[in-house]
Amino acid sequence: MTLTLYNTLTRRQEPFETLVAGKVKMYYCGVTVYDYCHLGHARACIVWDVVRRYLQFIGYEVRYIQNFTDIDDKILNRACVEHSSMEAVADRFIKAYFEDMARLGIKEADEYPRATHTMNGIQRLIHELENKGFAYPADGDVYYAVRQFAEYGKLSGRKLEDMQAGKSERVNVDDPEYHKKKDPFDFALWKAAKPGEPAWESPWGAGRPGWHIECSAMVRDRLGDTIDIHAGGADLIFPHHENEIAQSEAVTGKPLALYWLHNGMVKVDGEKMSKSLGNFTTIRELLDRGVDPMAVRLFVLTAQYRTPIDFTDEAIAAATNGWHTIREGLLFGYQYGKKLGWELQGENSPIENPSCAESAPKVRPKIQNSDIERFQEVLNNDFNFPGGLTVLFELAKELRREGNIIVHEGKTETSPDELKRQWQTLVTLAGVLGLEAEIEAEPDKSNGLSDAEIEAKIQQRQEARIGKNFAESDRIRDELQAEGITLIDSRDGTRWHRN
Repeated sequence: MTLTLYNTLTRRQEPFETLVAGKVKMYYCGVTVYDYCHLGHARACIVWDVVRRYLQFIGYEVRYIQNFTDIDDKILNRACVEHSSMEAVADRFIKAYFEDMARLGIKEADEYPRATHTMNGIQRLIHELENKGFAYPADGDVYYAVRQFAEYGKLSGRKLEDMQAGKSERVNVDDPEYHKKKDPFDFALWKAAKPGEPAWESPWGAGRPGWHIECSAMVRDRLGDTIDIHAGGADLIFPHHENEIAQSEAVTGKPLALYWLHNGMVKVDGEKMSKSLGNFTTIRELLDRGVDPMAVRLFVLTAQYRTPIDFTDEAIAAATNGWHTIREGLLFGYQYGKKLGWELQGENSPIENPSCAESAPKVRPKIQNSDIERFQEVLNNDFNFPGGLTVLFELAKELRREGNIIVHEGKTETSPDELKRQWQTLVTLAGVLGLEAEIEAEPDKSNGLSDAEIEAKIQQRQEARIGKNFAESDRIRDELQAEGITLIDSRDGTRWHRN
């Protein structure tokens, strides 16, 4: 099945065809770095991380760019409150961003351009817009003339005449910008410097760029005139992405992006997340409360990426339980591989572990099977992550069942090769979704019982049972339990395993 994507621009699902065969140029509108990242950022970053991983998994070479908006009124306001600088505030929260994303297992982008490092590209783009009649200067500011771009509104579906009806009621005639603009819909490309604010020299005087022009310039500088995928939150469709299209396409005469993809918003207990409602949760607050980062990933992936998602205690508890199931399956090979006779490949892994997305295309042909085909079939339908998780849960539950049989009966009727195939498949597909289980270290036997000591205790217990000294038998069992050793009695004797 061919990969098809819902394109916000065309409002329909379309086959995915790239500018260059086998290669994807992808840009994600990143964060404005004035505060710690919240649950909305977590959802967006996880969604586009998995989109990138999946594209790599099915064989594409992906160049993935994510920007930082590091100059903005919110950043300047925070710097003022903290008696700091815009650069210091931005640097602090960029560092925090990487810390939070690392905890969530987000792979780093190929490049993270910053607005303040793209001033030449920004000014060049504004100059070209001015030369083509799409921009005009006004007392140190530069504005984009919206009505000059005939296709304005094609992404959001909004029409200027419809928006104009309510616009007049919201106009603030005391706003200096109102008197500078030729049309109320025009927006700033360059803002004249205000006292005490950072500023850059330009042909229009000292100032700083508007928000929308920054992304247009960073896309163009890093990826060229046209890219394959432009991604971001649904809240960016208008005006940010609409304005990006107007700016970029007015200059190049080419589509800015072939596919516009947008993730849905996050609600908290059915309400929009906001500080005023007291339901604003940062990523680090959530994880510091003990919520497993993999449970957060699973929670995000249980919903269709374009729809709103509601964060509740019940939802995160369900995701945590779901993660425990998948985690058990992922650890199956490390717990039972030796007993099943799998070959050791290195110190910690019973077999080659094809979990990372980069290695998946190389490994996939070796383990191609119906489960992988089903996984691809559902994800090829506009990145149907919930459908992909269904395949993972089926594999994980089957491996958990087999693990219980091995523990309680000492062996299983399923062939080791089939179990190996199932485990490899689960690890591979979980890696595509960024779900990875930490491999626990071998139990420290230096301060505990050795295998030989455990076997001796079991022999003592068996002798006590033969002599009908059940109190001594129970004492030995409890002693071993306290050491983290579980005994399993059966017709074939007593087996044990470390908890």
